[in-house]
Amino acid sequence: MADIETDYLVIGAGAVGLAFTDTLLDEDPDCHITIVDKHAKPGGHWNDAYSFVTLHQPSATYGVNSKELCPDRVDTQGHNKGMYPLAKHAEILAYYEQLMNDRLIPSGRVTYLPLTEYKQEHKVRGILSGEEQQITVRRKFVDGTYFQTSVPSTHKPRFEIAGGTPFTIPGELPSLWKDADSLPDHFVILGAGKTAMDTAVWLLEAGVSANRIGWVRPRDSWMFNRKYLQPAQHHLDRLAEFQKGQMRAAATSQSGDEMFAKLGEQGLMLRIDPETKPEMFHFAVISEGEVEMLRGITNVYRQGRVTKIEPGKMHFAAETVEMPKRTLFIDCTASAVPFDARNNHRPFFDGDRITLQLAQSPFVPYSASLAAFLEANFDTDEEKNALVPVSPMTDTPSTYPAAFLANLRSTGLLSQSAKTNAFNARSRLHPTGPAIAKLMAEGSPKLAAMADIGQVVKECMPGIMELGMKAYAEHNAAPQGGS
Repeated sequence: MADIETDYLVIGAGAVGLAFTDTLLDEDPDCHITIVDKHAKPGGHWNDAYSFVTLHQPSATYGVNSKELCPDRVDTQGHNKGMYPLAKHAEILAYYEQLMNDRLIPSGRVTYLPLTEYKQEHKVRGILSGEEQQITVRRKFVDGTYFQTSVPSTHKPRFEIAGGTPFTIPGELPSLWKDADSLPDHFVILGAGKTAMDTAVWLLEAGVSANRIGWVRPRDSWMFNRKYLQPAQHHLDRLAEFQKGQMRAAATSQSGDEMFAKLGEQGLMLRIDPETKPEMFHFAVISEGEVEMLRGITNVYRQGRVTKIEPGKMHFAAETVEMPKRTLFIDCTASAVPFDARNNHRPFFDGDRITLQLAQSPFVPYSASLAAFLEANFDTDEEKNALVPVSPMTDTPSTYPAAFLANLRSTGLLSQSAKTNAFNARSRLHPTGPAIAKLMAEGSPKLAAMADIGQVVKECMPGIMELGMKAYAEHNAAPQGGS
C-alpha cells in the first residue's frame, strides 16, 4: 500500500471526527484530510449499537453542520408523540454513509481508510490485509476517540456468567422470534442507564408484561425532560424556560442534589421512582411517556452490582436472589463514555495535536465542529484554547453544576468574539444560534421568551458560580473509576 500525505489526520469516523471534518472542509478550502477508522462504514459506535436505539434528543442539532438529519416534523405516535423526531439507528448510519459518499469523498480533499487501525507515529494498519502505511501529516493529528464510547456489543461484563446461563445483549432481542419455542418466561435487565431504559421500553412495547421484567438498578438517574428540549426554531419558549429554570435553581441551592430536586418539582427534570433519590446524571433525555411506562416495572433490585449470574440465580456481594428458571439476563452495563477518565483531559489545541473533547456539555458534535472552526480561523493555540476551555465530564447530580457553570462560561466567551458569534448564528449543531438569528431577522414575537434572559443571568450568576465552584472541587476530588 502506498504511503499518504495529508494536512490533517483524523482518527475516528464517528460523530466527533465527521463533525470536525465537515466543518473544516468549508472553513479551510485548501486543506486535505485523511480519516482512519476501525469500522467498515462511517458512523463510529453507531455501527455497534442495538438496532432499536434512537437519539435521546431531537435530531435537529445532531450530525454535521452541512446536512440535516431528520425531517422537520412532529411525531404523531409512540412515546415521542407531539415532539420532534429522534433519529433511529438505521437512519443515523444511512446519514453518515451518505455524508461520506456524497460530500466528503467527492470533494477530492478527503481520504477515507475504513477497517484500518491507527498504530503510532502516524502509522496505520489494514485490519484485514495486515498491510501498513505511513502517513505524513503536514499540519495536525486530530484525536476523535477521546470519548471511547462503549456499547453492549463491544463491552465485556464485569460479573461472572456461569455456563448455561441464558444471557444476551439488547441488540440480540429482536432476533428472539427465531427460536419461538424457547422464549424466556422472565427477563432481567442489568444496568440503570439509558440503554437499560431503552431496553425496558422495547420489551414493554413488544408486549412483555411489566411483571415479567426484573430490573437491577442499584442507582437511579435524573433525566432531562425532552419536552423542554425541542428545536429552538419551534419552541424557543420552552428552551428559555428550561435555561432560566436551571439558573434560578442553581442560584438558590446549596448542592447539586437540591438543584435537581427543585428542577424535578418544576418538571424540567424527570426520574423514574419518585421515592428514590437519584445518584446519577449522565445527560440522558427522556419523555414523560417513557417514564410512565418504566414506572410499571416494580421488580427492581437495589442490592448493588451483580457479581455473578447463573440459571435461576442472581448473586450480589452480600445476597443471592432466586429467579425463575427460564430467566433471560440482558446486559446493559456498558458505560457510554469513560466517566472513570474524567480528569484525563488535555487542551483542545496542543502544538501539532488536536484532541476533540467537550466545549459544552453534552453537545458532542457541536464541540467538534467548533474546534474545526477555531482551527481554521484563529492563529495560535493560546487564542483557540482561550475560547474552548474543556468542559468537565460530570456524571452525578452533585457535580453537574460544574458543567452547567462551564456551559455559561463558554457561551459568554464565544459571544465576545465576532467570529465565533457569527459561527454560532449559522451552525446547525448549535442549540439556539441559527433559530435566534432567523427570528431576529424576521422580527418574530417568539423572541419575547428571551427578553429577560440577560437579567436572570445577572441576578443568578453569583449563586451559580458559588455552587459551580463547589461542584468543581467535588468533581476534581473524585477518585478515578467513578464517583
